[in-house]
Amino acid sequence: MEPDAVEIRVVGCLLEKQRTTPDAYPLSLNGLRLACNQATNRDPVVDYDEAAVIEALRRLALRGWTRLASGAGSRARKYRHLLGEALDLDDAELSLLAVLMLRGVQTPGELKQRVDRLHHFGALASVQETLEKLIERGHVARLGRQPGQKEERYLQLLGGEESASSGKSVGEAMVKPQESPQEQAPPEDRLERLERELAELRAQVNELRDALGG
Repeated sequence: MEPDAVEIRVVGCLLEKQRTTPDAYPLSLNGLRLACNQATNRDPVVDYDEAAVIEALRRLALRGWTRLASGAGSRARKYRHLLGEALDLDDAELSLLAVLMLRGVQTPGELKQRVDRLHHFGALASVQETLEKLIERGHVARLGRQPGQKEERYLQLLGGEESASSGKSVGEAMVKPQESPQEQAPPEDRLERLERELAELRAQVNELRDALGG
């Protein structure tokens, strides 16, 4: 099974904190939970409890994406990611994936602005070149432009589609205008609509994977 939204958030946070707060890395369980739930640089904002993070770490360890980093005599259990080794990715590729994991669909311009805390790209062309490498390897997909936007959008394909249950797909292939209170459907109708849109978005992501040969 593919990584779920909690796994993607957990490994994305480990990638981010390794670069932004190296003195605190590897992360303790509490530090990792706080990183997952922080309100800045996250979309969507979540509220995972400790049990959810522990279960995600267990599944990620089975995938070979994370491991326990503290020794037997350590007072606090700490965790690190192994994504670079597991997927044979360099620092630039890992940094872009981290932003896509934590912020959802992004344009190259948005990535250039938000990835600078993790890795310095000299120019926008370097971001686009790295995105192309990730596309070739099946880790990222290119989406069409939204109305009024000049840039194409990109999403990570490592997993996490379940975050669509919040009303927004990880792929965010179609962004709908927010309904006014008067226009909102009854709860039952909204649930049916979300389930239908989720199925459609998953089908679109599967089509993208097939087109990329992955």
